[in-house]
Amino acid sequence: MTDKLLEISKIKKERVQAGLKRRRNKESRFRSYGIASILMAFAFLLVMITVIVFKGHTAFYTTEIRLDVQLDAETLGLKEGEVDPQVLGQGSYRKALRNALREVIPVDGRKDKRELYRFISNGAEYDLRDTVINNPELIGTTYSYWAQAGDNFNQFNKGNIRRDIPETSRQFKDKHIGWFDRIVEDDRVRTVFNKHFFTNGDSRDPELAGIWGATVGSFYTLLVTLALSFPIGVAAAIYLEEFAPRNRATELIEININNLAAVPSIVFGLLGLAVFLNVADLPRSAPLVGGLVLTLMTLPTIIISSRAAIKAVPPSVRDAALGVGASKMQMVLHHVLPLAMPGMLTGTIIGMAQALGETAPLIMIGMVAFIVDVPGGPLDAATALPVQIYLWADSLRKDSLKTHPAQSWFYWPFWPS
Repeated sequence: MTDKLLEISKIKKERVQAGLKRRRNKESRFRSYGIASILMAFAFLLVMITVIVFKGHTAFYTTEIRLDVQLDAETLGLKEGEVDPQVLGQGSYRKALRNALREVIPVDGRKDKRELYRFISNGAEYDLRDTVINNPELIGTTYSYWAQAGDNFNQFNKGNIRRDIPETSRQFKDKHIGWFDRIVEDDRVRTVFNKHFFTNGDSRDPELAGIWGATVGSFYTLLVTLALSFPIGVAAAIYLEEFAPRNRATELIEININNLAAVPSIVFGLLGLAVFLNVADLPRSAPLVGGLVLTLMTLPTIIISSRAAIKAVPPSVRDAALGVGASKMQMVLHHVLPLAMPGMLTGTIIGMAQALGETAPLIMIGMVAFIVDVPGGPLDAATALPVQIYLWADSLRKDSLKTHPAQSWFYWPFWPS
């Protein structure tokens, strides 16, 4: 009998050990799957960043052309010995640049001159003007000036416009390529970091366009969104979870909040257009209005995540606080809220990230406008970074349709360059 009990005990022990082994194997596999998932996510992120850098790295540098500019008073239309900055700012620097460019590439005829002048950017004359104002001793000398190249010249130098495709399929014609080769042979071309891309606002000249204006506009928009959505969302979550009575009105509010989290963002844009612009008469295309619209869109996300974080706080924390004499408000503010804050902040970050990438509601309130100046506050006209990217992508698509009319049915990023 004893041997039989020992055998049964041994069998049970083996079964328990086998079960523990299977459980440990499952846990090990689950841990391996989690690590593999994280590594796969990082791999996809790395691939995405690599593709973005590979496709868009040319935007981070630009082309300049060296010109020997005659800064004599006669060419600039100034008086001899004039050093007043206001007078120097009225000089004809465009004429001086064009004369210097014709010295490098002599051309005749109005059409050829007009095409040659496009080799330098419209912003070059203003940069030269500022240089002369800061250094008035340059008047009367021949200044070796690196002028920013025009868009077609810049894109051809980067290799984005290929010389081996038919002339009819590119804006940079064979004649222009000949001029380009002559300038390169004279060692007058260099590639430098494109500071304008990070310091300028939008511009009709592609080589002068930058993201700083849109970045500042997005900053003010998100600042308004955060200042309104976070305190209102957290306060609403605390009230609904800790103080609101359980009745049909509360249930109706909770259902509406959950439904609002699934409403398309364009609906919030239409609401902002109707209420904030038409009724409240707030300034169109202002970050204030954009922040109000994004606040409406972000509030449900923050409320839902904040309520979940409050629910996750153990009931013992509440009982202990009330047991030592704290009021219900003190219990919530001093004990529950600090423990739930990490979850609230997580939901807020998710909501703000969603708001940062929204385009449709901002288009509805006019933030799609062409804004050159960098906004100085939430009430100034501005655009947002996702809207700026949308406008540039749409412009590139239209240019691609002109260059590849036979492929107009196909999405432009996959066309051969």
